[in-house]
Amino acid sequence: MITVRDVDVRAGARLLLSGISFHVSPGDRIGLVGRNGAGKTTLLNTLAGTLRPAAGTVTRTGDVGHLPQDSRAADQSATVADRVLSARGLDRAVRALRRAEAAMADGSERAMNAYVRAEAEFQARGGYAAEAEAARVAAGLGVPARLMDRPLGALSGGQRRRVELARILFAGHDTLLLDEPTNHLDADSIAWLRTFLTGHQGGLVLISHDVSLVAQTVNRVFHLDPRRAALDVHNTGWDAFLARREADDRRRARERANAERKAATLRAQADRMRARVSTAVAARNMARRADRLLAGLEPARRAERAARIRLPEPAPCGRVPLGAVALSRSYGGHRVLHGIDLAVDRGSRLVVLGPNGAGKTTLLRLLAGHDTPDGGRVVHGHGLRLGYFAQEHDTLDTDLTVRQHLASVAPHLTDGEVRHVLGSFLFTGDDAGKRVGVLSGGEKTRLALAGLVHCGANVLLLDEPTNNLDPASRAEVLAAVGTYPGAIVMVTHDAGAVEALRPDRVLLLPEADEDLWSEEYLELVSPA
Repeated sequence: MITVRDVDVRAGARLLLSGISFHVSPGDRIGLVGRNGAGKTTLLNTLAGTLRPAAGTVTRTGDVGHLPQDSRAADQSATVADRVLSARGLDRAVRALRRAEAAMADGSERAMNAYVRAEAEFQARGGYAAEAEAARVAAGLGVPARLMDRPLGALSGGQRRRVELARILFAGHDTLLLDEPTNHLDADSIAWLRTFLTGHQGGLVLISHDVSLVAQTVNRVFHLDPRRAALDVHNTGWDAFLARREADDRRRARERANAERKAATLRAQADRMRARVSTAVAARNMARRADRLLAGLEPARRAERAARIRLPEPAPCGRVPLGAVALSRSYGGHRVLHGIDLAVDRGSRLVVLGPNGAGKTTLLRLLAGHDTPDGGRVVHGHGLRLGYFAQEHDTLDTDLTVRQHLASVAPHLTDGEVRHVLGSFLFTGDDAGKRVGVLSGGEKTRLALAGLVHCGANVLLLDEPTNNLDPASRAEVLAAVGTYPGAIVMVTHDAGAVEALRPDRVLLLPEADEDLWSEEYLELVSPA
C-alpha cells in the first residue's frame, strides 16, 4: 500500500502538483492520465521513492515494484534468466546449486553437505516451480526460452525492456508502478499483460498511452491537471471517467451559454439606462452583475496542446543518397544481421519489419553511424544529410538542459529561435532549463523530434517515433511523416505510423528479404 499526504511534486522550479493526498490499496488499479509533461512520470518516480516530494510524505507499506520508462539493467553481461530470477534472489541460489553439483564430483562429505545446503536455499526461494514461473512470465511477454541463456548486452532494446518488465512481474510485489509497460510489446504480449494485470491482487498504478489497456485494466482514474497543479481522483473505470468528463463539458457549455445570454441582456439594458442620470447607477450595477455572472463560471476544458511538428525540407541530394553493401553485425557471439544490401533512393519510403531481436534497431544504428558493422559497409551518396531518431533516445545528452541540447544539435539557431522552437514542442517557461536526464519518455521524444526538424535531412531514420506520445502529439507526428518529401526508413510497431508513411518497399528481418509494399504486410506490423 502507498499513502500520499499533502504532497507537492516539482520538476526543477516548476510546481507540477500541489497538496495531493490519496491511497493505493490492494485491488486498486489506477490509471494515471494527463497530457505529456503534466508530471505523470515524475509522480510515479515520487511514489517509487526515486524522487523525493517537495513537500508532504509518501509512505510505502509492503514491496513496491517500479518499471520506469528508461529501465535498463546495469550488468549487461548477466543472462536473461539470471536477470529475471534475481527479482527473488533465485539467481544466486541457482548459481550456488550449480557450483555445489559440480563440486560433488569428488564425492567428499563436505561437498555433499554443501550441496544439501544449496538445494535447501534453492527450494526455500521457490525452487524449480519458481524457475518455471519465471520462464512462463518471460514467454508471455515475448521472451522465448532460446533467449534465457543469452547475455542482456546481446539483446535488442525492445527485448531488454521486455526482460525488465518480466523481472518486475515475476517478483511478486505488493504494489506495481508501471510506466508505459507496452512499449516494444507485440499484440499477443499486450493481451497477456492485460490478463496478468487484471488478475493482480495488489495495488497498481499504470501510465500508458495504450487506451485499450487502460480501459480494460483500471478501476480508478487519476487525472493530472497542469493548469491547476491538481490531481483529480475518479473512483471509476476508464469508460465512466470519459463519460463523466464529456457530461461535465456539456454542463459547462450549457452554463456558459446561459450566463452569456443573461449577461448580454443585462448589458444591453445597462447601455439603454446609462444615458439617463436617474438610472446611471442602476446601469453600472447591471454591468457589474453581468461581469459576475461570467466570472463565476468554471473554465471550459481546453483541448490538449500538441507539439507543432513539421519535418525538415530536405537538402538536395543524389539519386541514391544512402545504401548498404553486405552489412553484418553480431553481439555476444550471436549474429543479428548478415548480408544486408540496401539502396535508399531519393524520396523513397521503406518500412523495416521483423520480430523483436531481428536486428531492426541495429540496422538503423549502423546506417546512422552509431555502430560499426562487423562486415560490409554503409554507403553515403552525393549530398546525404541524415536525421536519426533513436528509440532509446541515446542521441540526447542527458547532462545538458533542454535549451542547451537543442542549441548543440541546431547551432545555426539563435537563442530566441531555440526558445521559439522549444515552445512549439511544448517546452515553455522553466521547461527549457530542465536537465534532459529528468525528462519523461514523452518529453524526450518531443525534444528529439525538435532537433530532427531543424537538421535539413534528406534521409530520416525513424525508430519507433510515436512511442510515449499522447494522442494529439502522435497525430502531429503522423501528419508530418505523411507530408515529408525526403526519404524515410522507419521501424515501428504502430500500424497507424505505417499507414501515414505510405511505404513503397518493405524489408523483412532477419531474412533480409526486400519486397514492394502490399497492404498484406500490415498484419505483420503489430506483432513485429
